[in-house]
Amino acid sequence: MAITHNITTKQKGRIQWLYPLSIVTAIAMVVAWFPLGTLLHQQGQLSATAQQIAVIKREQQALSAQQRTIATKAEAAMLARQLYQLVNPGQSLIQVLPGTSAAEGAGSGDPGYQPLVAPSSAAGAPAPVTHSQSTGSGGFFSRLVRTLEFWR
Repeated sequence: MAITHNITTKQKGRIQWLYPLSIVTAIAMVVAWFPLGTLLHQQGQLSATAQQIAVIKREQQALSAQQRTIATKAEAAMLARQLYQLVNPGQSLIQVLPGTSAAEGAGSGDPGYQPLVAPSSAAGAPAPVTHSQSTGSGGFFSRLVRTLEFWR
């Protein structure tokens, strides 16, 4: 007994459109739910992290090379003198500061070499502050209050 299916042409047309429609729907669902944006963001983070790792490895190689050059005692002593002004025991450190030449005159360089200014010609200088003290017998508390004037 063979079962025969009698499918009309109208039903065949519906079935023929059902397969492509289901495939398109499946593709649309995968594309819609596929986290493409998240994957691209994570790929960018991975690239940035890889670059940071490469920079740190280069710095590590440079520091290793510097460590090999400083490994000798003489080199370490030279760097200690240059960077930290350290000297060996029994030595003295003398620093020669850049000075002014005699041709530049007495007005330049160290202010200790400049001539004194007369009080009458010091118009721009602020006047000294004088505090008037009462001659009465104020006692301990009045002297304390006068001493702590910044509270007023």
